[in-house]
Amino acid sequence: MNITQIFFGTDERVRSGWRFLIFVIAFFVSAIVFGGAAAAILIALGRTGTPVYFVVNGVISLILALVIGWLCGKYLEQLPFRALGASFTKGWLVNFVVGLILGILTLALAAGIGMLTGGLSFSFNTSADMSSIYWTLLISFLIFAAAAAFEEALFRGYILQTFVRSGLAWPAIIFISVFFGAVHLGNPSANAISSINTALAGIWLGIAYLKTRDLWLAFGLHLAWNWTQGSIFGIEVSGLTDIVKAPLMREMDSGPAWITGGDYGIEGGIITTIALIVSALVIYFMPLLKPDEELKNLSEPPAVQKPAR
Repeated sequence: MNITQIFFGTDERVRSGWRFLIFVIAFFVSAIVFGGAAAAILIALGRTGTPVYFVVNGVISLILALVIGWLCGKYLEQLPFRALGASFTKGWLVNFVVGLILGILTLALAAGIGMLTGGLSFSFNTSADMSSIYWTLLISFLIFAAAAAFEEALFRGYILQTFVRSGLAWPAIIFISVFFGAVHLGNPSANAISSINTALAGIWLGIAYLKTRDLWLAFGLHLAWNWTQGSIFGIEVSGLTDIVKAPLMREMDSGPAWITGGDYGIEGGIITTIALIVSALVIYFMPLLKPDEELKNLSEPPAVQKPAR
């Protein structure tokens, strides 16, 4: 192997590993510059820790992930923006709605198992007035939507898709999912089970991408899981409690923590492990979920892509 083959494949394109590295470097440099500038402005305006801060941070990060993903696709692989799967292509709304429904049902399954074990119980939130609850439902939806959209554009966007186009879909899903789990290790009350579940969630969302070759199904799953968990059931979201102020219900967790999740929330217990496995299998075998032919073609290795008509 000569020096050229280290950087370029037989298709004369930069190899996927280098494309991944270029994206990661470009994204983090841009995040430091633009994200840092936005954070400084919001801090100066006294918006630290407010809904505006969370939403703006998520939206800026989303834009950076999409723009850099588009530029990498355009100049490294000669791909259009729609290859990222973030456009309003055929079937996007169905995929998004199905994702929302399945995300809600998956969380409800985990909570239901917790209730059957006797470890979890829920009651309506009587300590907050209805206007506070309605406001929380709306604001938290926007916050979780911005965060979920960004994380899907980053983790299931270009860095996964560029490996899929190299025929390395499953190794990439596993690698990215392990990293997805690792970045949550710093969350409050994180533990071994929570890290495994977060990595498993990455696989769950990776399967969603493979089924549709767009980001809408995964976005719907991610958004619905977090919003239902925190804003409806009143459960800690990955150990975090400062986003949802007045949930619709309150959770009572009597453990054991390895089943129910304890202070980390439901994601720290095996009830989530079970629910994610069941949901992943449902998505994998669901006949309704099919990719748009153009998106499928744009996400295949060049050797198997069909000529444009």
